[in-house]
Amino acid sequence: MVARAARTLVALATATLVACATTSRSTPPTGRPSASAADETRRGAWADSVLATMSLRDKAAQLVWPWVLGDYTAADDPTYRRVERLVREQHVGGIIVSVGSPTEIASKLNALQQASPLPLLVGADLETGAAFRARGGYFLPNAIDLGGATYFPYQMGIGATRDTTYAYQMGRATAREGRALGIHMAFAPVLDVNNNPKNPVISLRSFGENPQLVARLGAALVRGIQENGMLATGKHFPGHGDTEQNSHLELARVNASAARLDSVELVPFRAAVQAGVRGIMTFHGQLPGLDTSSLPATLNPHIMTDLLRGRLGFRGLVITDALDMNGVLGKMTMAEVTQRAVIAGADVLLMPTDIAGAIDAVVDGVHRGLFPESRITESVRKLLVAKQEMGLARQRLVDLTALRTVVGDSASVADAQLAAERAITLVKDSLGVVPLGGLPRTARVVSVTIAPRTDLGAGTTFNAELARMFPALRSISLTTEQVYDATVAAAAAPGQNAQYVATPQPRLLPALVENALRGAQGADVVIVSSYFGASSSTSRLGAPEGMADFLTGLQKAGTHVVLATFSNPYIAQDLPPVPAYLIAWGGSPLMQRAAARALLGAAPISGQLPITIPSVAPYGAGLRREARAPNASATAPAVP
Repeated sequence: MVARAARTLVALATATLVACATTSRSTPPTGRPSASAADETRRGAWADSVLATMSLRDKAAQLVWPWVLGDYTAADDPTYRRVERLVREQHVGGIIVSVGSPTEIASKLNALQQASPLPLLVGADLETGAAFRARGGYFLPNAIDLGGATYFPYQMGIGATRDTTYAYQMGRATAREGRALGIHMAFAPVLDVNNNPKNPVISLRSFGENPQLVARLGAALVRGIQENGMLATGKHFPGHGDTEQNSHLELARVNASAARLDSVELVPFRAAVQAGVRGIMTFHGQLPGLDTSSLPATLNPHIMTDLLRGRLGFRGLVITDALDMNGVLGKMTMAEVTQRAVIAGADVLLMPTDIAGAIDAVVDGVHRGLFPESRITESVRKLLVAKQEMGLARQRLVDLTALRTVVGDSASVADAQLAAERAITLVKDSLGVVPLGGLPRTARVVSVTIAPRTDLGAGTTFNAELARMFPALRSISLTTEQVYDATVAAAAAPGQNAQYVATPQPRLLPALVENALRGAQGADVVIVSSYFGASSSTSRLGAPEGMADFLTGLQKAGTHVVLATFSNPYIAQDLPPVPAYLIAWGGSPLMQRAAARALLGAAPISGQLPITIPSVAPYGAGLRREARAPNASATAPAVP
């Protein structure tokens, strides 16, 4: 078995090396300027000087990037010391940083940079701007928003605006704020075409279902990021949109033909390559239309080298999606996954479960003849050149005192607020209830927030904004039964990453539903806001159990209902029809405020659906409403 696997890896490596040799001589794609030989020499001078001093193991370590949380930790905290040892002793080339406050992220990155023999290249998932990772969270027990970087709508909200200006501004703010934090590479934009409403992991992370729209906005976001000093990364090649599996939990599959993939899924990636995108992240899924082997795209040289490097002419950094995900691990060892990813063409091995083991596997691959050392050197040189372009050869630390002049500044917040308001989409309003500005201030308005127990900010900003118009606003929260981590971890199959196990379908407790129905009796309008069903690594798609019964109960009582979703835009498929349906593209305070202002008539509504919601609304649907002053003098409800 081991000998057969080794022979297979050698065969794959040989085929890939031939393909790499062929594609390296091909002409850069039209629209991308070619650097002169002098420019290339100048850009690579520092990289080449560093390369000359590196051992094979140090080169291998440059490809391996661990994950680090951006939270506050003391210098002797065991979790921090583990990461610091990886940097100091294993000489990893970069890291991916996750959630934390802006100051803590920047401080921790500075400390790790100081511990590293060579500058670290730092990446982060910044899909809605730097705030996707850099927020202060909420202080308990008062749920005080501790602020942070600038939130933009999810990409599908930008798709609802149809405007490349907002995509570019989002990229600009992401780059300015991200670089101030010490982050050099945004793992954004998401270039997946979300043409499957049952997709459990992409959803509103995508610009929409139309490949031309995704391509146009994706290219604008790439330019906004890269023209302002940060590297952009398009993901997840060659397309994660048309799948019903969650790649965090299992091997995903896209069953489209090669012709369909070429005319739909690949369109945004071509546009991004033409725009000069510097990074591409891989898809942990099978695409039998491109290759009938059982290998996911991440490990498939026919996809990552022949297609991406060859046909699309991509010359930048290929970054694997997280290698700890069950969609790529399957029954392989981490060492085999690591070696196959290198053979397929990866330059960065993101988040392997065993960092030292992954580095050893790369070295072992060279010693066993799976790939030559020159293959590793090629990736390392690209990474070193990127570090030089980011200025890390001169200065690897960021100025903590300057953070507050950049991160979350008023100019970026104003751009984000305008984008959020233009994104709000009124899908349906059969009774003409929206906007609510025609109601008197004394109207009986009830706001029901349906959210996971852990979503501390759900409804907070939304209800505060509504209460400005309706001081007697009644707020009701409906949360689901708690699913304990021990229960989830126990459900992990042998060899499966316990971090990625599907949680049970959330369920609203019947007693809470009954109490909410009683609390809503006699209301002029009930606004039901959902924060459930957004894409995530473990949550299930769709409405929680009991939500449909709650909406039915409200309407049986003759109540006028406005459904607003801050998460999964497809959720209306699972629910009974309601007179009004409004979509806000994310549950951040920014989107909550924009949604409330739209409902109150304080801001116009102009968003158009960038997706089709089966049995609910077609692509492009969206009612327009002009902003209007509230009718403070009204004495009777204006609701029909």
